Amino acid sequence: MSWAQQHKVFVANRGEIALRILDACDRLGIDAVLGVSQADRDSLPARRAGRTVVLGPAHAADSYLSIDATVQAAVSTGCTAVHPGYGFLSESVAFARCCAEHGLIFVGPRLEHLEILGDKLSARRVAEEAGVPVTPGGETCSGEEALALAGRIGYPVLVKAAFGGGGRGMKLVDNPEDLVAAWELAASEAQSTFGDGTVFIERYVRDAKHVEVQILGDQHGHCIHLGERECSVQFRYQKMLEEAPCVALGETARRELHGHAMRLATKLGYVSLGTIEFLYDVQRDAFWFLEVNPRVQVEHPVTESVTGVDLVREQLLVAFGEPLSLRQDEIEFHGHAIELRLVAQDAARGLLPSPGRLERWRTPPLGGVRWDTHLYEGYRFPPYYDALMAKIIAHGADRAGALERLRLALAHLQLKGPGTNLTLLQRLVAAPAVVDATVTTRWLEEALPQLMET
Repeated sequence: MSWAQQHKVFVANRGEIALRILDACDRLGIDAVLGVSQADRDSLPARRAGRTVVLGPAHAADSYLSIDATVQAAVSTGCTAVHPGYGFLSESVAFARCCAEHGLIFVGPRLEHLEILGDKLSARRVAEEAGVPVTPGGETCSGEEALALAGRIGYPVLVKAAFGGGGRGMKLVDNPEDLVAAWELAASEAQSTFGDGTVFIERYVRDAKHVEVQILGDQHGHCIHLGERECSVQFRYQKMLEEAPCVALGETARRELHGHAMRLATKLGYVSLGTIEFLYDVQRDAFWFLEVNPRVQVEHPVTESVTGVDLVREQLLVAFGEPLSLRQDEIEFHGHAIELRLVAQDAARGLLPSPGRLERWRTPPLGGVRWDTHLYEGYRFPPYYDALMAKIIAHGADRAGALERLRLALAHLQLKGPGTNLTLLQRLVAAPAVVDATVTTRWLEEALPQLMET
């Protein structure tokens, strides 16, 4: 029996990332089974998969978030591994533990890493132990404790859920008068959304860029990085444009950033794909640790574009016990890549969700442009899940070339159906602050009203 025939992968996700995992399995010669909800039975991933299993009804809580249904489906179809993609169960300690109990390989980090990194407070402690700078702050158990800590570290501050993500359970506070109410609201949101109301306070960095380092470790003690990405164009803490490399960094700062990431990865003994996120304080030329995302990222294609490394393939190989196929000194970086997220959200109405039938979908055949999407004409975009429609990734010899390819791709995309952020993306790639790479994490929310003026 060949190496590939020993394994079968259950794909526990949907949309473009499910297609991405299926494609990586195909290239490795590994059989794959796809889990779908009732709403996704006619999706493009379901059409591509060799076999599909219905996990449950449309709502994610009854299908994609059901640990029992997912594990039972994987076991009953003879799978040896489960790939959770991103979102849904990808960072669930309970899911990873259940997979292990049923003899399934969880395609992701070790259980102890999910436990450590799922708690932002414990992740901060490990970062400090590794000598990685963290923003001043700490855990608070009451509004009064929050006031005392904020008084010591200085305003503005962020109140953040220890087990949160995506901006939920996060509040920006500029003065002590608003802090207690914000702390109580963040704790309440954290409890209702994540099942744990633990929150902490940290100093808010106003003029910051969001930069992150892609790491990859195997089960044999080897770990490498694949450079950095900048993800500063965000709306309500949701990324909209990602690129590699970060042109705001000089070579000294870039080496410092990579060094921080590798010290933390080494301290953890990290296995699988992971992303270590930082704030880059532009005024002080300093980095501050944010968190570690222990999974494949939505924006992984920009790193693939500049390195030529198939990250999902490597992630699968590592999960099956294979050593890394590349050494650090073999990683080469070429050109510049930028990714845009096309979403079914109406930008004219504050980016509210906009599900509906896709009447026309034709992507232009342009060199240097990659479309990661699960769309097809006639597809009915459901209201139950994430609004991501497609990722548009352009690679060029330099940043200006990548931006120009994105402009052409957006101009020639034929799209009719749900409301989208297409117009906003077109204006984004032409905005002077984006062209000049001077954006910070606050820029889009402040610029959005002007960008959407007709």
